Amino acid sequence: METIGLGFHFEDLPVGRTFKTIGRTVTDADITNFVNATGMVEVLFTNIEFLREESDIKGRVAPGALAYCFAEGLLVQGTMQHTGFAFLGMELKIENPVFSGDTIHVECEVVEARLSRSRPGRGLVRTFNKVVKQDGAVALTYNPLRMIKCRSEGGH
Repeated sequence: METIGLGFHFEDLPVGRTFKTIGRTVTDADITNFVNATGMVEVLFTNIEFLREESDIKGRVAPGALAYCFAEGLLVQGTMQHTGFAFLGMELKIENPVFSGDTIHVECEVVEARLSRSRPGRGLVRTFNKVVKQDGAVALTYNPLRMIKCRSEGGH
């Protein structure tokens, strides 16, 4: 019987392939839970009065790390189940804030794909990921390099 919900194999991710995830709305509860779980209890995330009176950012803002973690969660659900073996590194750039009430999704483009020299049956895939808000504004960009399972031992 076929198992649904499995991730992409290396062969499914040639350079130039693009796709996007479903969206997720960030809530006040998400921000509160993330801030408390991570210890990011700075006033920017915990003090509405500070935001109103002193901050250049107005509104209930989410940590950039929350937007990144939500983006990874959206990607893992649909692209890496049973096929993503390692996260090897990335660069991340925060472009715009994410606020409570914003809905984000991830747009991905495969920019590098090569077979692993050290691990047979594995490929290395780098994507350029944009986390996009409902109004089209890009919240952050990052370019993870991941080790992905090949469908066959040779990876072809």
